[in-house]
Amino acid sequence: MTGMDGDEPALRRLLDVALALGAERRAEPAMRTVLSAARELAGAKYAAIGVPDGDGGFALFLTSGVDAETWERIGALPRTHGILGELLCHPETIRHTDITTDPRFGYYPRNHPVMKSFLGVPIIAGGEILAELFLAEKVGGGPFTDDDQRLVEMLAAHAALAVVNAQLHERARELSIVEERTRIARDLHDSVTQTLFSLTLVTESAATLAADQSPQLTTQLDQVRQLSRTALEEMRSLVETLRGSDVDREGLEVALLKRVDLLRAVHDVPIAVDIRGSLPQCAGSVAREVLKIANEALANALQHAEASRITIRLDSAGNRLRLRVTDDGTGFDLAETVQRSRRLGLGNMRERAEALGGTLTVDTAPGEGTQVTLEVPSGR
Repeated sequence: MTGMDGDEPALRRLLDVALALGAERRAEPAMRTVLSAARELAGAKYAAIGVPDGDGGFALFLTSGVDAETWERIGALPRTHGILGELLCHPETIRHTDITTDPRFGYYPRNHPVMKSFLGVPIIAGGEILAELFLAEKVGGGPFTDDDQRLVEMLAAHAALAVVNAQLHERARELSIVEERTRIARDLHDSVTQTLFSLTLVTESAATLAADQSPQLTTQLDQVRQLSRTALEEMRSLVETLRGSDVDREGLEVALLKRVDLLRAVHDVPIAVDIRGSLPQCAGSVAREVLKIANEALANALQHAEASRITIRLDSAGNRLRLRVTDDGTGFDLAETVQRSRRLGLGNMRERAEALGGTLTVDTAPGEGTQVTLEVPSGR
């Protein structure tokens, strides 16, 4: 296909895509729909869509037109430098007859298809760059046209709405899980827990009445009483697990475990927690900030690292508390990220750590995973 002939078929196709995007509740399928439609509308041989992770790389990078074998030979995901970085820093459409002549162009990696005609369009919502559309090599030769650019920019506007919508649904899903857990905890406390407590009292009364009449019945009632007490303790433990975390009331350890339980329910990534030794009693302000830093590090690992496993370790050294969040994901170039990142995730964590009189270090490299280590005084 060399682009869609005539405005009417193209606009009809764009409308179909917009309707499909409006019904999508997940970000990645929405991105795949946008990718396929952009390639079709512009008549491009190659297409890609990248979601920046704010750390110098892409949290998601999808391609069309490059077969799996070629993609495997190309190797690691691209970083946000050169033309890609320019699009992220200055969110404007870029169109070239030969992208390799642009002074900002760097090079193509080994085994990468040579691409000349180029159209790059940002997907923006609320002033934030959500993703970038990259189209290359107009089918049939020649450059991308004004009509191609206009159609893809219209598609990008619909894509922005779809991505924001998907993010809201994902957030709503997480909140609904919290609310449902709270509701179940309340219902269990108000109904089942009270019933078990009443059963325990009734059984004790029955055992007292039967004590002088039937030793065998007394023995059976004692077993029922013990079972009801055990069930009551287990139910109370379950209710506490289901309740939302309150770091001031429950302490850092319990609040962290509850947060991890919630993330396990939402994300399909194993999260291991290793809490070692007797932790020092933290001041409430310290515990709250440590939990926020843990949340930020976990969010980065889950959303951007493409990790297959995450490990959290919490321990102490004297009167200092140490938190370590490790993932086996893609990693990133730390120096480049500090220089180029437009998001403040790492900066926020460092500022929180320094405000507590502590330190935060990040050990990472492309392809090597990431380890975030926080060490702060306990505050007691």
